[in-house]
Amino acid sequence: MSAAATSAAEPAVAPAAPTEPHGPAGGHPHASPPKGPVSHLTHAVALVLLFGVLYATTRAVPHDNGPAGTIASIGFLLLAGTLASELVEPLRLPHLSGYILAGLIAGPHVLKLVDHHAVEEISRVNALALALIALAGGAELRIDIVKRGLKSLLVHNLVQTVLVFVAMTGVFFAARSLVPFAAELSTTAALGVAILWGVIAVTRSPSAVLGILSQTRATGPVAMHTLAFVMTSDIIVIVVTAITLSTVRPLIEPGATMSMHEIEVLGREILGSISIGTTLGLALAAYMRLIGRQLILVFVALGFGATEMLRYLRFDALLVFVVAGFVVTNLSRQGEKLVHAVEDAASVVFVLFFATAGAHLDLPLLAQMWPVALLFGGSRALVTWVASRIGSRVADDPPVLRKWSWYGLISQAGLTLGISLTIERAFPSLGAGFRALVVGCVALNEMVGPILFKYALDRTGETAAEASRGSLPALASRE
Repeated sequence: MSAAATSAAEPAVAPAAPTEPHGPAGGHPHASPPKGPVSHLTHAVALVLLFGVLYATTRAVPHDNGPAGTIASIGFLLLAGTLASELVEPLRLPHLSGYILAGLIAGPHVLKLVDHHAVEEISRVNALALALIALAGGAELRIDIVKRGLKSLLVHNLVQTVLVFVAMTGVFFAARSLVPFAAELSTTAALGVAILWGVIAVTRSPSAVLGILSQTRATGPVAMHTLAFVMTSDIIVIVVTAITLSTVRPLIEPGATMSMHEIEVLGREILGSISIGTTLGLALAAYMRLIGRQLILVFVALGFGATEMLRYLRFDALLVFVVAGFVVTNLSRQGEKLVHAVEDAASVVFVLFFATAGAHLDLPLLAQMWPVALLFGGSRALVTWVASRIGSRVADDPPVLRKWSWYGLISQAGLTLGISLTIERAFPSLGAGFRALVVGCVALNEMVGPILFKYALDRTGETAAEASRGSLPALASRE
């Protein structure tokens, strides 16, 4: 599971011209110039040749499940993901859509250029990617921004959590006859499973948000509001999950009783993670001030070594890293250095992270589950939009947030899958059906959500590329 903290900026709503952003994982003040048709044609030819060569090779030579095969798969996904990201750019799609698409086509469910074993091995890089995402997210959450946008953040979290949870619980319960594993459940058991689905619906995707912001280097009100919301929402989801697992057990398993053990463990986990994160943040700030070299090695040690140690000690690694980034930014002068260092390290890691996510997408499963996944995904998007409108009205948000703030809340990814695995372990009676449905919905939201968020940032003029072209009116005039 994942976690984090905090908030959005109200006053940044009406700049006459964009400032030079550094973005959540970015540090370049200007976007690269638009590429011409010849450049895109070159990328397309190179991508086709790359896929063709590897396709012929894998058909002529059996897959190598050893280290050499894994290294070859890493190199292929890096190159294919980068080329694909260049090709989707003229379509105004986010780069991570290209990464996901490259992994999906090359993965074990389509062309089988990268097999299941290689995908699982490469997935080990996720620990490093999530550590970088958490550090970058925490480093972007400045105390002054938190103070200015605290009311809006609290209102949106409350409205989104309650409304999405209640509405999606109702949708699942009403449509349970369409869900194979839930159709035969008793009324009380179906209600318990529906409540668990409500928890799944509340989760968001910090990784997708950070991936888009890393590309666009957007720092406007929509970008900062979305970043603050999804990071804060992680903590709420963790708390809601622990409470729900305790309360629904008597509904799903007759004769079982409520237990407060999960809530007690949760309290120790959160408090301990915050303490460790604070200590780590101070140590990182001191290291960058006194030494400041070989930060990539520090990130690798944190992403792999520290993550495993924290998991063994039953602390939340992402919450630790978010707090560490927050401490570096707000209690030292090393925040900018941390953000730039994370960007340098993340440029390669993000490609692998999202390409591997694409390779994990199970298209045959999605083909079976698509009617139900479309129903639940569409319902969740609709409720998210309604909740955003209500929250913006109650919080008296500026017009730009009222219209566009919900676009970044559709994506789901690692946190959602992690919680579904926790639920599956807590309730083995549900079998693999619950997780299969989650995977289908995540696949849908993972493909659509980043595109929507990128579209919103383009339309509000917050992306660096759009701002540099001067093609959009000032943010203050946006409704």
